[in-house]
Amino acid sequence: MEKLKELISELIGVTGTAIVRSLGGWSADLQTLITFMVIDFVMGLAVIFIFKKSNAIETEAGENNVCFRPLCKKSVMLLIVLIAYRLDLTLQINYIRTTVIIALIVNELISIIEYAGLMGVKFPKVITNAIDILKKKTEEDEEK
Repeated sequence: MEKLKELISELIGVTGTAIVRSLGGWSADLQTLITFMVIDFVMGLAVIFIFKKSNAIETEAGENNVCFRPLCKKSVMLLIVLIAYRLDLTLQINYIRTTVIIALIVNELISIIEYAGLMGVKFPKVITNAIDILKKKTEEDEEK
Protein backbone atom coordinates (compact mmCIF):
# COMPACT_ATOMS: atom_id res chain seq x y z
CA MET A 1 0.00 0.00 0.00
CA GLU A 2 2.88 2.36 0.81
CA LYS A 3 4.45 1.67 -2.60
CA LEU A 4 1.17 2.58 -4.32
CA LYS A 5 1.00 5.83 -2.36
CA GLU A 6 4.56 6.67 -3.41
CA LEU A 7 3.82 5.82 -7.04
CA ILE A 8 0.73 8.04 -7.10
CA SER A 9 2.66 10.90 -5.46
CA GLU A 10 5.46 10.55 -8.01
CA LEU A 11 3.00 10.52 -10.91
CA ILE A 12 1.28 13.65 -9.61
CA GLY A 13 4.65 15.36 -9.14
CA VAL A 14 5.91 14.44 -12.61
CA THR A 15 2.62 15.49 -14.23
CA GLY A 16 2.54 18.78 -12.34
CA THR A 17 6.14 19.52 -13.24
CA ALA A 18 5.51 18.77 -16.92
CA ILE A 19 2.46 21.04 -16.99
CA VAL A 20 4.21 23.92 -15.23
CA ARG A 21 7.28 23.63 -17.48
CA SER A 22 5.07 23.66 -20.58
CA LEU A 23 3.51 26.91 -19.29
CA GLY A 24 6.90 28.60 -18.97
CA GLY A 25 7.80 27.84 -15.37
CA TRP A 26 6.41 28.46 -11.91
CA SER A 27 6.73 32.25 -11.93
CA ALA A 28 4.98 34.74 -9.67
CA ASP A 29 2.58 35.76 -12.44
CA LEU A 30 1.55 32.15 -13.14
CA GLN A 31 1.15 31.52 -9.39
CA THR A 32 -1.08 34.59 -9.15
CA LEU A 33 -3.18 33.50 -12.13
CA ILE A 34 -3.73 30.00 -10.75
CA THR A 35 -4.51 31.40 -7.29
CA PHE A 36 -7.10 33.76 -8.78
CA MET A 37 -8.55 30.92 -10.89
CA VAL A 38 -9.07 28.80 -7.78
CA ILE A 39 -10.58 31.71 -5.84
CA ASP A 40 -12.90 32.52 -8.76
CA PHE A 41 -14.02 28.88 -9.08
CA VAL A 42 -14.72 28.50 -5.35
CA MET A 43 -16.56 31.84 -5.17
CA GLY A 44 -18.63 30.90 -8.22
CA LEU A 45 -19.71 27.68 -6.54
CA ALA A 46 -20.48 29.59 -3.33
CA VAL A 47 -22.65 32.08 -5.22
CA ILE A 48 -24.59 29.23 -6.84
CA PHE A 49 -24.95 26.80 -3.95
CA ILE A 50 -24.81 28.96 -0.80
CA PHE A 51 -26.14 32.34 -1.90
CA LYS A 52 -28.50 30.89 -4.55
CA LYS A 53 -27.78 33.88 -6.81
CA SER A 54 -27.67 31.92 -10.06
CA ASN A 55 -30.23 29.96 -12.01
CA ALA A 56 -27.50 27.60 -13.27
CA ILE A 57 -28.72 24.75 -11.08
CA GLU A 58 -32.41 25.31 -11.77
CA THR A 59 -32.21 23.65 -15.17
CA GLU A 60 -31.21 20.09 -15.83
CA ALA A 61 -28.44 21.16 -18.21
CA GLY A 62 -27.11 23.62 -15.64
CA GLU A 63 -27.02 20.91 -13.01
CA ASN A 64 -24.76 18.76 -15.16
CA ASN A 65 -22.44 21.61 -16.16
CA VAL A 66 -22.23 23.69 -12.98
CA CYS A 67 -18.66 22.53 -12.26
CA PHE A 68 -17.59 21.25 -15.67
CA ARG A 69 -18.03 24.45 -17.69
CA PRO A 70 -15.91 26.69 -15.42
CA LEU A 71 -13.18 24.04 -15.28
CA CYS A 72 -13.17 23.83 -19.08
CA LYS A 73 -12.90 27.62 -19.25
CA LYS A 74 -9.96 27.61 -16.84
CA SER A 75 -8.27 24.83 -18.84
CA VAL A 76 -8.60 26.84 -22.05
CA MET A 77 -7.12 29.87 -20.29
CA LEU A 78 -4.07 27.79 -19.35
CA LEU A 79 -3.91 26.49 -22.91
CA ILE A 80 -3.75 30.11 -24.10
CA VAL A 81 -0.83 30.68 -21.69
CA LEU A 82 0.90 27.66 -23.20
CA ILE A 83 0.38 29.05 -26.71
CA ALA A 84 1.70 32.46 -25.64
CA TYR A 85 4.78 30.83 -24.10
CA ARG A 86 5.44 28.84 -27.27
CA LEU A 87 5.13 32.06 -29.29
CA ASP A 88 7.68 33.68 -26.99
CA LEU A 89 10.07 30.79 -27.59
CA THR A 90 9.50 30.79 -31.34
CA LEU A 91 9.98 34.54 -31.72
CA GLN A 92 12.79 34.60 -29.15
CA ILE A 93 11.10 37.26 -27.07
CA ASN A 94 9.90 37.29 -23.50
CA TYR A 95 6.69 39.28 -23.12
CA ILE A 96 3.73 37.62 -24.89
CA ARG A 97 3.25 35.06 -22.10
CA THR A 98 3.48 37.72 -19.40
CA THR A 99 1.02 39.98 -21.21
CA VAL A 100 -1.46 37.14 -21.66
CA ILE A 101 -1.15 36.13 -18.00
CA ILE A 102 -1.71 39.70 -16.82
CA ALA A 103 -4.82 40.00 -19.03
CA LEU A 104 -6.17 36.72 -17.64
CA ILE A 105 -5.42 37.84 -14.06
CA VAL A 106 -7.43 41.02 -14.66
CA ASN A 107 -10.26 38.93 -16.10
CA GLU A 108 -10.28 36.67 -13.04
CA LEU A 109 -10.10 39.66 -10.70
CA ILE A 110 -13.16 41.23 -12.32
CA SER A 111 -15.04 37.96 -11.92
CA ILE A 112 -13.99 37.67 -8.26
CA ILE A 113 -15.21 41.21 -7.57
CA GLU A 114 -18.51 40.47 -9.33
CA TYR A 115 -19.01 37.34 -7.21
CA ALA A 116 -18.18 39.28 -4.06
CA GLY A 117 -20.83 41.84 -5.06
CA LEU A 118 -23.38 39.05 -5.51
CA MET A 119 -22.49 37.89 -2.00
CA GLY A 120 -23.30 41.34 -0.66
CA VAL A 121 -19.80 42.76 -0.28
CA LYS A 122 -19.85 46.52 -0.85
CA PHE A 123 -17.19 48.19 -2.98
CA PRO A 124 -16.33 51.83 -3.54
CA LYS A 125 -18.18 53.32 -6.51
CA VAL A 126 -14.87 53.87 -8.31
CA ILE A 127 -14.24 50.12 -8.46
CA THR A 128 -17.75 49.25 -9.68
CA ASN A 129 -17.55 52.01 -12.31
CA ALA A 130 -14.18 50.71 -13.50
CA ILE A 131 -15.60 47.19 -13.81
CA ASP A 132 -18.58 48.50 -15.79
CA ILE A 133 -16.25 50.35 -18.16
CA LEU A 134 -14.08 47.26 -18.66
CA LYS A 135 -17.16 45.09 -19.30
CA LYS A 136 -18.53 47.55 -21.86
CA LYS A 137 -15.15 47.74 -23.59
CA THR A 138 -14.97 43.93 -23.71
CA GLU A 139 -18.48 43.71 -25.15
CA GLU A 140 -17.63 46.33 -27.79
CA ASP A 141 -14.45 44.45 -28.72
CA GLU A 142 -16.40 41.19 -29.03
CA GLU A 143 -18.93 42.82 -31.37
CA LYS A 144 -16.17 43.92 -33.80
